[in-house]
Amino acid sequence: MESRAINFGAGPSALPASVLQEATKGLLNFNETGIGIAEISHRSKEFTAYLQGVEQNIRKLLDVQPTHSILFTQGGGSTQFSAVVLNMLARHRLLHPQLTDKDRVLDYVVTGSWSKKAAEEARRMGESTVNIAADSRKYSKDQKSFDNIPTADAYSFSSDPALIYYCANETVDGVEFSAEDTSPASFPFHLLPKNALVPLVGDYSSSFMSRPIPHLSDHAIIYAGAQKNVGPAGLTILIVRNDCIVDVDAAARLGAIPVPICLSYKTLADHNSLYNTPPVLSIYITGLVLEYMLQLGGLDYYSDLTNRKSKKLYQVLKDGEIKGIFKGKVKEGSGSQMNIVFDVLGEGLLAKFIAGAEERGMKGLKGHRSVGGVRVSLYNAVTEEETDRLISYMEQFAGQHEVNKE
Repeated sequence: MESRAINFGAGPSALPASVLQEATKGLLNFNETGIGIAEISHRSKEFTAYLQGVEQNIRKLLDVQPTHSILFTQGGGSTQFSAVVLNMLARHRLLHPQLTDKDRVLDYVVTGSWSKKAAEEARRMGESTVNIAADSRKYSKDQKSFDNIPTADAYSFSSDPALIYYCANETVDGVEFSAEDTSPASFPFHLLPKNALVPLVGDYSSSFMSRPIPHLSDHAIIYAGAQKNVGPAGLTILIVRNDCIVDVDAAARLGAIPVPICLSYKTLADHNSLYNTPPVLSIYITGLVLEYMLQLGGLDYYSDLTNRKSKKLYQVLKDGEIKGIFKGKVKEGSGSQMNIVFDVLGEGLLAKFIAGAEERGMKGLKGHRSVGGVRVSLYNAVTEEETDRLISYMEQFAGQHEVNKE
């Protein structure tokens, strides 16, 4: 096999080499049908059986109970910014037909670029009131940066919102809610109503399948683009509590915003995600990745791997800060395990760091264009050995350019 670069890009991201090799076989001959996966009918018995297997493996890996349906669609997280609002407003209309549009409240927790965009999209969708339940910028040093996860006392949830949205991991800004309930940086599940069907929506695009999802059964909707940890771009995975799969046309007759048919969760559920042609190739490769994950030990294995990789990288970042070369962008305790962001200090040293990494076969390390700096994405397919190669380079670079020498 030809030598491959180490892909630290934020997405589309690295995929296991063995999965890619297996996928090349399916491109020519999917499951002994004699037809390639990119050519086969999505309604063929072979593909529909495969799709059912992908769903079963997601249930197995995340322990998804029958209270929730698993749906497959397209359009990525950005399309779900709209679809979530439309479907949850339809549900709220059916539950509370007497309320005016302005009386329907959408709660948003804003901790980074993506949750900010989600809230902005919600404001576009009709006359409902968008309540910012928490905004992490208020707790940053400059009152402008997304550099932290707010503590529980920062949240102000509405009494009966149509939805409560949060983004589990902010890919651009490098902050992530902790999976530990005892952490100050965890999502404040304890503030939500007890013994109720809470309309909680979690965007898990960039941490999906890196570890178990805390309080999964308490969520109304979880969605994730596949292109970070489980597959190529093109597939969006939804985990929707069954009471949130509603008759959007009945809601529209009561005054709700009409929902485009392919954005309706009921359309997807009623047709087993096959109302229109799904992203067949992306589903196929995602299925191979999930099988590979199960062979290695599932989320127990990947959670441990993620912890080891991120812990080592944050340590070398801290060492580089002491030497005056690196500077982390996120407050301690709020840092993402998936996307670690930092600056390289000194004139011209950022470009030199990126160029040196690329010379060593490490790519995708430039920070998002909106924030600059360096972003290291440690998705599942980035091995510990590959992470160690980057750490070794960071140590070497910091040693060569150390400012705070005794």
